[in-house]
Amino acid sequence: MRFSPEPPHRHGQFDHGASARTGVLLVNLGTPDAPDRKAVRRYLAEFLSDPRVIEIPPILWKMILHGVILNVRPKDSAKRYESIWTPEGSPLMVWTQRQTARTQAWLDEQGHHIAVRYGMRYGNPSIASVMTEMRAEGIERILVVPLYPQYAASSTATAIDCVGRWLAKARNQPEVRYLRHFHDDPGYIEALAHRVESFWAERGRAKKLVLSFHGVPMRSLELGDPYHCECHKTGRLLAERLNLTRDEFEVTFQSRFGAAEWLQPYTEPTLKDLASKGVDSVDVFCPGFVGDCLETLEEIAEEAREAYLHAGGKDYRYIPALNDTDPWIDALGKLILSQVQGWPTLANDRSEARAAERAVQREAALHVGAID
Repeated sequence: MRFSPEPPHRHGQFDHGASARTGVLLVNLGTPDAPDRKAVRRYLAEFLSDPRVIEIPPILWKMILHGVILNVRPKDSAKRYESIWTPEGSPLMVWTQRQTARTQAWLDEQGHHIAVRYGMRYGNPSIASVMTEMRAEGIERILVVPLYPQYAASSTATAIDCVGRWLAKARNQPEVRYLRHFHDDPGYIEALAHRVESFWAERGRAKKLVLSFHGVPMRSLELGDPYHCECHKTGRLLAERLNLTRDEFEVTFQSRFGAAEWLQPYTEPTLKDLASKGVDSVDVFCPGFVGDCLETLEEIAEEAREAYLHAGGKDYRYIPALNDTDPWIDALGKLILSQVQGWPTLANDRSEARAAERAVQREAALHVGAID
């Protein structure tokens, strides 16, 4: 069949039209199903096959990916994942699940009837499978929220692409909206500041705050991707909120891959340089990651720490990501409500919507009768 089959339908089973159910799909990057070579290879194959992630001619990249990378990298990556894996599973998965549950509870407490679900761009549960489940639940209005504060084609856009592919196969498409970015949202900035200030209140403050964002190739900036600018705006707004002077913080970029030039300054070389210049204490925070994951817990909290200390630094502290802190859940809930305006979400909204829909139907029936 050209289009996916619709869920079984019984007349009157679901509300439709003005009173249809509203849902939110939180989208995160994804994670292997297990910290072993086989699962990691499967995950990397999907991730690194995305043309928005790797913008290299497909034929050439396929040879490199399947001939070299997927035969070498999974073993090393599996060890890295194993070093951060928890009894509950992958940290990224754990924090995404907790954020989903807490956001659902927050909306429920506010009196909003909004179903909150999560899906992963790569790995499980897939965006397509979750959207199919949401439609089976009778959800006809979906707000898609990629959990990437700063827009990038290789993160936000590819999540939206994935939703679009699912929609292209749907016969009865739901109404869909997208949250493009929230890099300068006041609630998000406040949540970041609260995280840093709470850490400082408990551990004291280092001489320098390093704000490390995920890196992307420099070519993406040259081609018009706004990611670099949005990262710097987040850094500036957070520094202003924390009352930092320009020499008290640095914005850097991590996770360089391959030989091409990526956004600079690079995080690890910057930390080494600070240590060599006598900056003997640093706090490192990753504002672009709303939940701790491999890149924060292993790359920043461990690898970058070793590099800094080896270069002569004395005190290195990693500040945890937002995870499921109260200010972040509050900010996320408010972001969602700002984006679903005009969609019925409150109990009285739904009853009023149904009444309005019935009134329209009656008016239409009277009009038809007059014509007859």
